[in-house]
Amino acid sequence: MTTVSPLIAVAGRNGAPSRVSRDSVAFAGRRYLNCILQAGGEPVVISPQQITDVDADSLIRRFDGLVLMGGSDVDPELYGEVAGSNVYGVLPDQDAFESALLLAALRAGMPVLAVCRGMQLANVVLGGTLVQHLGDLPNASELVNHAPTDFPVGAEFALHPIQLVEGSQIAKAMATTSINGASFHHQGIGRLASGFKAVGSSPDGLLEAVEHEEHWLIGVQWHPEDTAATDPVQQRLYDFFVASADFFVASARR
Repeated sequence: MTTVSPLIAVAGRNGAPSRVSRDSVAFAGRRYLNCILQAGGEPVVISPQQITDVDADSLIRRFDGLVLMGGSDVDPELYGEVAGSNVYGVLPDQDAFESALLLAALRAGMPVLAVCRGMQLANVVLGGTLVQHLGDLPNASELVNHAPTDFPVGAEFALHPIQLVEGSQIAKAMATTSINGASFHHQGIGRLASGFKAVGSSPDGLLEAVEHEEHWLIGVQWHPEDTAATDPVQQRLYDFFVASADFFVASARR
C-alpha cells in the first residue's frame, strides 16, 4: 500500500455568507471528513463549479476516491418527472457538478462511496428513478421512521435496523449483516438502475444499500458518519472505502 494518505475528493456544497464568512462558502459536513480522516484518508473538498466531462476527468485524476454526500433533492427532471409539492432544495447546477464527478470517477475506475442523496443521484445518473416522497407510497403508514419527526427540535436523525445481504461487499466491510442506521431522508429508490444490485433494506422493505456490478460504487441510504464516532461498525464502511482507495492508487502506480 502507499505510504501517503490517499486523497479523497468530497463533492462540496455552497453555503450562504454569514458573520463567520462574509462571502459564500464551499463546504462538506465535518462528520464525513472525520470518518475519512479516521480511516487514514485525506479529504479534499471540491468547490461546486460548472465543469465539462474533460475537465472532470482531469480533476478526478488527482484523487484516489470520491464521496458524494447527503443533501437536498435531486431534480426530478433528470428522471423524467415533474417535481411534486414535497420536493425541496433542487439545485440543477449541483446535480450537474456531482454527476460529472461521478461519471469521471467511474471512467477512472476509482472507488466511489455515495451516501443518502449521493446514492439517489448515482441511481438517477445511471438510469434509475426515485420515489419523490415516501409519504406518498401506498404503504406509507407501515414505513419505519426514515427521518426525525421534530427536526430541528429534538433528535437530528431516526435510527432503525437495516439488514444487509450476506456475502455482499458492504456486509463484508462492516463484518455483519445486521446494523442500526441513522436516517434523514424523505425520498428513496424507485426503479433501480441497470448494473446496480440491492444489498440492504430496512424492515419495511425500503432499499438501503446498493453495489454496482461493474464499478467500485457503493451507495447507502442511511448516514454511517452520523454514528461512526460511537458505533465502530459504521466506521468500518469508511475504513473499507479508504483502504480500497489506497489500493487503487497503489495499483495505478505499478
